[in-house]
This record gives sequence, structure tokens and C-alpha cells, in this order.
Amino acid sequence: MAAYGRPQLLLLLPCVCLCGFGSVLGLKAPSGPAEPPNPPVLRAADPPVKDAPAAAAAAAAAGASQPRRATGWKLSEEEACREDLTRLCPKHTWTNNLAVLECLQDRRELLWNYKLNLTTDPKFESVAMEVCKSTIAEIKECNEEERGRGYLVSCLVDHRGNISEYQCNQYITKMTSIIFSDYRLICGFMDKCKEDINNMRCGSINVGHKDVHSQGEVIACLEKALVREAEQQDHVRPIKEECQKAILRVAELSSDDFHLDRHLYFSCRDDRERFCQNTQAGEGKVYKCLFNHKFEEAMSEKCRDALTTRQKLISQDYKVSYSLAKACKLDLRKQRCSLDTNLPRAREARLSYLLLCLEAAVHRGRPVSGECQGEMLDYRRMLMEDFSLSPEIVLHCRTEIEAHCSGLHRKGRTLHCLMRIGRGDRSTALQTLIQSADPGADYRIDRALNEACESVIQTACKHIRTGDPMILSCLMEHLYTEKMVEDCEHRLLELQYFISRDWKLDPILYKKCQGDAARLCHTHGWNETSELMPPGAVFSCLYRHAYRTEEQGRRLSRDCKVEVQRILHQRALDVKLDPELQKRCMTDLGKWCSEKTDTGQELECLQDHLEDLVSACRDVVGNLTELESEDIQIDALLIRACEPVIQAHCHDVADNQIDTGDLMECLVQNKHQKEMNDKCSVGVTHFQLVQMKDFRFSYKFKMSCKEDVLRLCPNIKKKVDVVICLSTTVRNDTLQDAREQRVSLKCRKQLRVEELEMSEDIRLEPELYDPCKSDISRLCPNVNFGNAQMIECLKEQKKQLSQRCHQRIFRLQEVEMTDPELDYQLMRVCKQMIKRFCTEADARNVLQCLKQNKNSELMDPKCKQMITKRQITQNTDYRLNPVLRKACRADIPKFCQSILNKANEDSELEGQVIACLKLKYADQRLSPDCEDQIRVILQESALDYRLDPQLQMHCSDEISRLCVEEAAAQEQTGQVEECLKVNLLKIKQEACKKEVLNMLKESKADIFVDPVLHTACALDLKHHCAAITPGRGRQMSCLMEALQDKRVRLQPECKKRLQDRIDMWSYAAKVAPAEGFSDLAVQVMTSPSKNYILFMIALSVCVLFLVGLLCGRITKRVTRELKDRPPLATENPH
Repeated sequence: MAAYGRPQLLLLLPCVCLCGFGSVLGLKAPSGPAEPPNPPVLRAADPPVKDAPAAAAAAAAAGASQPRRATGWKLSEEEACREDLTRLCPKHTWTNNLAVLECLQDRRELLWNYKLNLTTDPKFESVAMEVCKSTIAEIKECNEEERGRGYLVSCLVDHRGNISEYQCNQYITKMTSIIFSDYRLICGFMDKCKEDINNMRCGSINVGHKDVHSQGEVIACLEKALVREAEQQDHVRPIKEECQKAILRVAELSSDDFHLDRHLYFSCRDDRERFCQNTQAGEGKVYKCLFNHKFEEAMSEKCRDALTTRQKLISQDYKVSYSLAKACKLDLRKQRCSLDTNLPRAREARLSYLLLCLEAAVHRGRPVSGECQGEMLDYRRMLMEDFSLSPEIVLHCRTEIEAHCSGLHRKGRTLHCLMRIGRGDRSTALQTLIQSADPGADYRIDRALNEACESVIQTACKHIRTGDPMILSCLMEHLYTEKMVEDCEHRLLELQYFISRDWKLDPILYKKCQGDAARLCHTHGWNETSELMPPGAVFSCLYRHAYRTEEQGRRLSRDCKVEVQRILHQRALDVKLDPELQKRCMTDLGKWCSEKTDTGQELECLQDHLEDLVSACRDVVGNLTELESEDIQIDALLIRACEPVIQAHCHDVADNQIDTGDLMECLVQNKHQKEMNDKCSVGVTHFQLVQMKDFRFSYKFKMSCKEDVLRLCPNIKKKVDVVICLSTTVRNDTLQDAREQRVSLKCRKQLRVEELEMSEDIRLEPELYDPCKSDISRLCPNVNFGNAQMIECLKEQKKQLSQRCHQRIFRLQEVEMTDPELDYQLMRVCKQMIKRFCTEADARNVLQCLKQNKNSELMDPKCKQMITKRQITQNTDYRLNPVLRKACRADIPKFCQSILNKANEDSELEGQVIACLKLKYADQRLSPDCEDQIRVILQESALDYRLDPQLQMHCSDEISRLCVEEAAAQEQTGQVEECLKVNLLKIKQEACKKEVLNMLKESKADIFVDPVLHTACALDLKHHCAAITPGRGRQMSCLMEALQDKRVRLQPECKKRLQDRIDMWSYAAKVAPAEGFSDLAVQVMTSPSKNYILFMIALSVCVLFLVGLLCGRITKRVTRELKDRPPLATENPH
């Protein structure tokens, strides 16, 4: 705001014409005898006098008094004034006409005529020249004024604050009081505003009898019209510019003493006594006192209206405030805020410009006097308390105020109401006001906020000095916490909406980052008070540079980055606090997120619909999400929800000043700890789901695998696709025993982390989740997604799944069996057992290790149950058992090709291949490695029928009918299989009977396959067959021979079980005879009586051979005898 210069006071300001004789005033005349002044004469410009009797009386009184003026006429001697003088004025003032005039201000028409004559006599200027001679010489502007036209006294009145000479000061002060009693006494005012007075119907300008204080009302009427004009878009009766200048000039001249504002003085006399009784008049002190009590209940409406008009004039021209203009005069000049000195109502004269300019200087650390800053604080508070002092607000927001904010006028409530609903043009007007008031620098400026948040400040922010800018930051940090109260929350967010749109309104941010902003965001091209700066543009630029790496260059300074992070953490609480996000996503917010109105839901909604957003909005949301992945503390609501987990498990990474995704990784890893609450779990899962949309949203993954993705998986954006691409590459390189892995080591490590995280929730694997959505709602409606519970449910309901879902689950199981670490449920349930039994085992052999220790006494029951589940799954298809698949890779196509030809790539073979291999194991035709693996499977399934899918599939009904108690046993020890064997004759289903017979056949090959028999004969095996190598039926043959040997005494239980098995085998031989010679040979070779059978067969062959040999010899001898017999003699026919 420019200070008004005055090269030609006549051109810019209404002059005060003060002319007269010193003798009349009781002052010493400059020289010579005093000449009587001219009698009061009405100017030609004045209309005819309407009140003739009063005018005549005044003229008579004036005329009658003329003879006495030459001899030192006194007002106290006039009969018309004597009674009032005696009643109203102290006796010591009676001899001084000026003192009497001041005392009897506006009392009678006689006084007014006298004052009019007094101020229109050019000779009065000579008194001023004598009394203020030294002062005139000191004040250059006054010394240069043209003499003889009354301008000199006008200049002295203008500079009365700089007059140090006592007598001159007293003289000018008294004359000022006289002048301001009526607008017609101010030289030039009536001429400049006569037409506007009539147009505005502000009263008559005639010289006649009027109401006691009516003359002050004329200027008050014009002032109201002036402020009303600024609040209207269509100016029906605009006030002429020269009258506008005159009105503001009068207000300025009356700014030091409220007595000079006649309308305000008489409107607020009682209020002054009530509120400001001890406040000394002068230097605008009474004005300020009344302003401070403006909204008190005891304040009269008439005084409040007059004060509001005065404040509105101050907002148009800061010089109307004497204290502000005086306190900040030097600072305005020093900070170069006074740019335009030609127009009194120019932009630089507005209060808002002065505040913006000086606030910018304070924020930049430039010196501004404490007195000026104190005055600025008062007027910033004034602007925030009363919206009507900002004409733009009244102009643009009138409809909203009437519709939504009526009745909230006092204490800044209307302004906060407008903040809540303000958009568009109204938002611009509000933003301008907030910039001027700058409540970010001192929350106390905003009275509504101060009162609403007082309790929160006293509890949550009591450690911060009162008035410190960090109070607002502290309040933001406690937003949505238990310490926050609802009213404070609303007021705070309403204010922060506008602070977030101008980075200068956060003084700490501005101070720390102004150098970075100039260096990186080129703000030096913008004026500090420019309205062209896009909302939020500078801060957007700063946070884009805040997270750059050293390689990317052009980073923020450390102090600035800390502040940017602070702001990001606070503003992430509400979409409205991010101007760029709200601007670009307004359409999408309405389209997708209209019902998501709770705290933090809008951003989550935008992230959920990332693929559906318009390009501009998608970019902004993507950038913000990418920042969150690096610094999850930006999501303040999530951090607050997860505070217990962070304190218990992640405090080490949370305390790091620089977060590189470690905190979120820690939260994911501890997602199911007891300290985890629902809010935190939902928040972490949501962020995981968002990360699936773009690999850039996983900071550590992005930084570890960026080069690998560009090289091996170009044009792939979704994280799940990138993970699949990279993991496939790693797997192929491993299977092919590549000399060098194509995926870097650091990427492989992070890839493992991502795979493990994805295994925890089916929603993190869209390729699995999408095909199974209908199955989830149908089969697992009440199952939680987390902890892999949903995946486990689908596995258990595998037979009822839709084809697509079934295929995906099979592929998932195939991957998990190959890499058990990806089996989240197994790793979670058996975590402690893995530490106990498998610390030295390779990660890919964890399940194999657990299976080997399954029956240990130290095995946890829950883990044992989980191992059994995985064994059941493995036995449904050889492809789910990588160890078996590798060991039998030659045997499977050799013996089971017919089954493979019918197999479906993505569905189980229901144990057919394993059943085929079991039969070949009984025939002893498998390779050693494959035989070892099948033996293990046979031993496991012999103890638990559920591990034999073919048996379970064909015999489920028979088990339910014949072996209910055995099947219900919690611990399976082969009792169900034994039950089926015992009840073989009762089995009705041929398929089941065949499976039981196969079991009997398998048990011949290895006693370990028959756990009941093995348990019964354990001691006999130790005593009689210890030297016999297990396998190929050798130990079973040993026991059978011992049974037949009468010299050997077996244990009764063993003997009984063996006899039962012989009977079963005999029955099996009857109901299932050999289907061919090879099958017969296998049966003989696997028979416990193999030696006997072979002996008998050999003996039979020998007997046959001997019989054959004997028969051959007899046949040969007979033949020879026949040959040697002589021929018979024949008769001679003679």
C-alpha cells in the first residue's frame, strides 16, 4: 500500500479552509489593529433559506454583535449563548472563543454562522503563519502551499501529528475540532460532493435550522454509500471519484480523534463511557478500544453500525486508521509497498495490500517494527471477525450468507460458514481475505477457531508458545484423535482448506522453503502479492522434488524437506486439503466417491478406482500413492490406527527420519499380531491392494527391480503381472540350471518378499481372485480374506469350485508345493515347528522336513493337522509332489501313460498315477528312487486313509457304514484300513472292494505298509528277522516261515494277525485271480509261500521231465522192435 503523497493537496484531498483573525480567537494578532470580519453572507450556490425566522434571528444576532467585535467581542457575552455557556462550559473557558466553540459544538445556529464566517476569512491564515512559523518552515509541503487561499491550515491539519511546537499544536487541534463539526466548514467538500449528497438523499445542504447533529449525518450517509458501492456489482448511483477522495480524506483527517467523526462520536458516546472510559482520546486509541468491544452484547447497534462503517473505510484505505498508518509508515517505505502515490483508492491503498506486502516481508525474515506488527495483528483479527469488512465477500457471497449463514454474523462465524460452503468465485474472494488476514501465522487472529480449539490447545499443544505458528500444525496432528473436539475439527479444516492453496500462508513452510521454491519452482517470477499464482502450485512443485534420489538431482534442502513431509502428513487427512488433487479429480469424486464422505475415504476410493479415473486425476492419485509407498506416514490416519503395532513391533523403522518403505513392510509382516486392530488391518490391506495396480506403488520393489522390469518385462505396469513375469524368469533360469540368473540378486530378494505378501490375501492376486469371486460368495461368505483364510477355504471346497476357479487353485497349489514358503497358512501355523525341526532345511524342502517330523512327540497338533492337509493335497496328484515327480520321472510315463493321456492340465488326477505306481511297487518293478518315494507314501497312507484319494473316493460310503468309530478317531493309526480289511466280505461296492484288495496286495510287498501287523509283530521282527533287509516282501516272508516253523514261537497277537492276513490273501486270490501270466508270476513272487511254491513248481517240472524221459525211452524201444521184426512169408500163387 502506497502512502499518499501530496504534491498538490488541492488535487487529491478536500482542503480545510481555515481563515480569520487572531484577536477574535483570543490570540495575539500578527500586526496592526484587528479588522472586523465580514458579516455572514449566504453564497450564491446556497439555495434559499427555508426557515426564515431562524435565519433572520441568526442574522440579527450576528449584526448586533458586530459593534462589539472591534473591542474584543466574546461569545460568552451573547445573550443567546449565555445560558448554555453557564450550564455546559467551565468558567475558565468563557473568555476564549475557541474553547467556547469546542464546548458548545453544534448547539445553536448562531454558533454555526459564526464558525462559517470564521473559516471563510482568508486573513485567518495569517494567525497560523504567526503561531506556527517554525513548524511551517520544518514541514516542506506546508511551506510550499499557496498563501491566501486557506490551504496552509489544511496542510497543518494534515501534518498535525508531526507538530511539536506546543502553541501551534493547540491552535491546530482546536481548529480541527471546529472544522469537523460540519461538512460545510470543510473547504471544497460541499462543492465536490454536493451532487452526490442530493443523489444519495443524504440531507439538505442549506444553511438553516436543522436537528442538533444532522450535519454529521451527511458525511455518515456518504460514507455508507461509499462502502455500499464497493459491495455492489451494479452501481446504480456511483459516487463521483472526486467525492470519493473527499470522503476518504475526511475519514483520514478524523482518524486520530474519534470526536472528529461526528456521527460515530454521537452514536457511541454511551458505549465509550461503558467500554473505554479510561482510554485517552487521540492517536485513534478510542477507535481501537471500541473496535475491540464491537461484538460485546452490551454494545449498542447504532454504535456497532458506525464502527463497522469506519472499519470498511479502513479496509478501502489503510490511512483511515491513524494508528496503523503511523506505526507502519516507515516499514511501508522500507519494504517498497507504496508504489502508486497518485490514486488515494489505488490497490496499494487497500488494507489487504498493506497486510500482504508486510506479511511477505515478515515471512522472508525482513525487519518490520514490532509496533507495526502489533497493528497488523489487530487488523488481521478484525478482518477475520467480520466478513462484511471485505466488499468482495459481500458482493460474491450475499446469496450464500442469506441462505446458509444468516444469524452467524459475530466472531467470525459467518466467515467460517462461507469457508465450509465456498467454491468458485466465492472461494477466490475468501482466499484473498485469508491471505490478507494470514491466520496461519497466528491462530488467535481467527476468533472462531481460537474459541473452538481452546480446550484442545490447552491439552494437546500446551508445550507450544501462545501465538506460535506451530499451534496450527499441532492441531492438525491431533485431528481425528481423542483429544480433538468436533467444533475445533470443523473450524480447523475450514481454515486449512484455504491455507493449503497458498504456501505463503504456512509461515514455517515459507520460511524454510522460499530458497528451494525460487531455485526449483521459479517463484522469483511471481510477485509476493500476485493473484496469478495457481492454487497449490508451489507446494506441488516442492513435494515432487522432496522424494528425489541423489541420482535424480535437484533435491530439496533438508529443512525444507522436513516441512514438506510435515505438510503432506497433515493434508493427507482430507482430499480438500490437496488443491491439485481436488481440482483434477472433482468429476471422479462425484462419479465414484459421492457416498465416501468419512475421513480418508475419498482418497481410498480414488485409489480403488484408479483404472477408471480420467487421465489427469489418475496421474495425481498415482503420484500421491507413489509418495505414500516411500513414506507411509503421509497416511496419518493409518499411522494413528497402527500405533500399537508400530510401538510393539516396528518402532525401530518408525523412528527413522527417512522412510523407504520399511514401515509398511513391517506392518504387513505383523499384520496378524495381537496388537493389530481392525482399522490398522483394513488400512494395511487396502494399501496392499492399491499396490497391486502399479509396481511403482511399492517403493522397495520399484527401487530393487526397476532395471530388471525395464529389461525383462517392458510395457508391464500392474504389479502382479510384473511379479509373475520376474518370478517366471527366475524359475526358468533355475530349472534350466542357467549359468547366470537374468534377474539381479537384490530384485530376487525383494521379489520373494512381494510373493510372500501376496500369498496372505487372495485379493492381492487378481488372477486368482477374479475367477473365484462367485465361488467365494457361494462357498465362503463369512470367511475373512486375511491370513490366507479365504484361500484355505477354497482349497477345502475344491471339488465344488467352478472350473476356472478350480484351475487357478490347482496352479496355486502346484506353486506352493514347489515353494512351501509361499504357503502362508502352512508357514504361519507351523512357524515354531519350522524353527524347531527345520532350521537347517532349505526353504523349498520345508514341507518335506515337516512331514518327516510329523509323528514326533514334540510336534504341535495344529501344525500336524496342517501337514496332513498338505499331504492329502499332494497325494491327489503327483504334480503336487515335486519330490515324487522328480524321483519317478521315468517310471510314470513307462507304467502310467494311459492315465496321463486322459489327464487335464489344470485339474487333479485324484491319485490315479500314484495308485498306478503303488501297484507297480507291489510288483517290484519301480526304479529304486521311485520305489523309495512310493514306500513313504504307502506307509503314510496306511496310517491315515485320507491320504489315499482313491480309497477315500471309492470307500467313503463303506467307511461311514462299517467303520464309523475308527473314522471318528482324532488320531489316525491305520484303524480304518484294518476295519475295511476285516470287513472285506461285507463290502458291497466293487470299486471299494478292489481298493481293499489292492491294499492287501501292497502289504505283501512290505510289512511297513501294514501298520497294524507291523505293530503286532514288532518284537518278532526284531528277534527273528533282524538280519533281513526291509522291502520287496522279505521281512513278510521271514515272518511267514517263522509261522510255519513249529520250533519258532511268535507273539500271540502277531500270530493271530499273520493268520488273518493269510486268510485275507487266500480270499483275495479267489475273488481276484490272476489276470495273466505276468500277474500270476507277480503273485507267486510276492507270495509269502514263494519258496514253497517255487519248490513245488520245480519238483513238478522235474517229475514231468522224468516222466517224459521215461515215456520217451519206452516209445523208442517199441519203435526199434517194430523195425527189427522180419516180414511175413507170402503164398506162391502157383
